[in-house]
Amino acid sequence: MVRRAERGFTLIELLVVIAIIAILAAILFPVFAQAREQARATVCGSNMRQLSMGVMMYTQDHDEILPPVTNYAAPTNAPNRIWTGTIQPYIKDTGIFNCPSAINARFGGTWADRGWLSIGYNARTGFDPANLEAPTSVMPLAQMDEPARTVLFAETASGDPALKYRGYTFDPDVPGGKKHPTDPRLNTPLVGPVDLVAGSPLPPGQLKPVFTRHFRDGTRDGRTQTVLADGHVKSYTASQILGQDRGANLIWRPR
Repeated sequence: MVRRAERGFTLIELLVVIAIIAILAAILFPVFAQAREQARATVCGSNMRQLSMGVMMYTQDHDEILPPVTNYAAPTNAPNRIWTGTIQPYIKDTGIFNCPSAINARFGGTWADRGWLSIGYNARTGFDPANLEAPTSVMPLAQMDEPARTVLFAETASGDPALKYRGYTFDPDVPGGKKHPTDPRLNTPLVGPVDLVAGSPLPPGQLKPVFTRHFRDGTRDGRTQTVLADGHVKSYTASQILGQDRGANLIWRPR
């Protein structure tokens, strides 16, 4: 019986196979990365939605008054000094307070840890009887006359509070934010697809930006998830937010 010689791959055939695999990898890896980031953005929006439900449960228990983002009447070591400590009884899982795409983020339930959060609550809900850092009254839910346009939550830059991070909030009244020429409700906070806190010469009170951290690749301006006061979740680019009534048309400063 004559045996046929077994034929292996030639070098050219092997190189062709390797080239095909490399081409497929180059095509598919960005698709997988996009799908992964989309999943993270979806989880981030879901977390923010649950936080907004916690806020609404608080308002039901407190005569339709929104929890203050910062209660300056409370001592700095009190749980209700910032909003996370105030609504934590309604949100048992502390992982919900952050976005899965955030770097250097963790739960910040105290004044000392407030910078580590990557989901911020609107600074205009703050309460300061001395009228130094926030309005002198708590904010009733009824004051939001257009809840479907009013931003309660947005994504923020997170990090060590000693390095100026204030991730627990975003502020439309910072000097570097964009003012609207006729409607101050449309004033926007600092916003961008990069960490605007890192290395900034500004004091922390003039920062508190919105971070459009999703899908930024150097050519686009990223996206942030937001939760509006009526409870619905929507994502926006930095350009849409900065476009004000010619863009996202959102109310960032309800009072």
